[in-house]
Amino acid sequence: MSEKKIPYKIYLNENEMPKAWYNLRADMKNKPAPLLNPATHEPMTAEELSGVFCADLVAQELNDTTPYFDIPEDIRNFYKMYRPSPLVRAYCLEEKLGTPAKIYYKFEGNNTSGSHKLNSAIAQAYYAKKQGLKGVTTETGAGQWGTALSMACSYFDLDCKVYMVKCSYEQKPFRREVMRTYGASVTPSPSMETEVGKKILAEHPGTTGSLGCAISEAVEKAVTSDGYRYVLGSVLNQVLLHQSVIGLETKIALDKYGIKPDIIIGCAGGGSNLGGLIAPFMGEKLRGEADYRIIAVEPASCPSLTRGVYAYDFCDTGMVCPLAKMYTLGCDFIPSANHAGGLRYHGMSSTLSQLYDDGLMEATSVKQTDVFEAAEYFARVEGILPAPESSHAIRVAIDEALKCKETGEEKTIVFGLTGTGYFDMVAYEKFHDGAMSDYIPTDEELAQYAAKLPKID
Repeated sequence: MSEKKIPYKIYLNENEMPKAWYNLRADMKNKPAPLLNPATHEPMTAEELSGVFCADLVAQELNDTTPYFDIPEDIRNFYKMYRPSPLVRAYCLEEKLGTPAKIYYKFEGNNTSGSHKLNSAIAQAYYAKKQGLKGVTTETGAGQWGTALSMACSYFDLDCKVYMVKCSYEQKPFRREVMRTYGASVTPSPSMETEVGKKILAEHPGTTGSLGCAISEAVEKAVTSDGYRYVLGSVLNQVLLHQSVIGLETKIALDKYGIKPDIIIGCAGGGSNLGGLIAPFMGEKLRGEADYRIIAVEPASCPSLTRGVYAYDFCDTGMVCPLAKMYTLGCDFIPSANHAGGLRYHGMSSTLSQLYDDGLMEATSVKQTDVFEAAEYFARVEGILPAPESSHAIRVAIDEALKCKETGEEKTIVFGLTGTGYFDMVAYEKFHDGAMSDYIPTDEELAQYAAKLPKID
């Protein structure tokens, strides 16, 4: 295929949009370990999970064998407001780096929520409405998921209660106000609204919070409120299923021009973006049809894959959620308050954890100041102000492109640009003022958390 025929932006038309989500687990030889009941240590049943989650989402969560789930028409119609999202050839970045590598990024920031999170938020709101619920509760870290869910709930006339990690609540007031604009109520977590919040505050006075704390509060609120269920923006199998629309569109766009990527890179917090981006490519890898180098990039301040333990752990700090087998730092691990952006979760998706443990993908961690250096560079060259989360992938994509410059290899690199950073200017300000620092937990600190992991026979 002639180089000149590849446009800057590869768009799909509406007819080329995926009509079904891809369930990566169907092609996994080693299935993700099941969620366990924290009291009995037995696999969670659909009946038990239905007390917390919507029934249709529980069915998706537990299904390891069905490769495709049809996307309901109402969701596909909503997707058309901002999908298909563009796959962009980073010609300017390639030229600036002087690399022979070909760099593409899938841009998920072209919607009001500013990120990929809307892909699952609208699906989960749809199923909640279908079940006749009054509303949903959730947590949010940097605020992207809470913003997306508030939009989705507004669309379906559902009440939305968001517990936002306290340090993000304070650092990102504008994202908080977007949620409120769409009708959501937003509470800094941990709070005095819930029993688990009171307990966490008593044990950790002055804590800046974590996703694990916020999850505990949101779950408690859901199970104690009639007509409500809890929804989660990452980690769970159902979320990775919905986010597969990212990877499916990416592959369709690449296939149109006969492009096969060598390296696929995504930022990794709980796993929603990474799992969605790599889904169809990992499927080919699992089926032996193709091979790709897949890299998960996480913050050095919250390094679950690269320095965590592969074990069963609570999904939340309050220990009210099921146990998941995952790479974890310990459910009471709280990232340093200087850590900007999302990617603050103590664990990693069970699906991605299994793939990583099987050696099917790599993981690396990067320092915060290096991430913002890459973010600033990308903004000046490509004209998009990236979210801090996305910039983890940008950092490693640039590093891999520079390696190609050294070796002369013409590799094709694809990374996920999960969203924009316009609500993250406090973090950018700290970086520009030289007030941003890097905090990397010591082995001794992590060992203390690991020692508290549940004992599962």
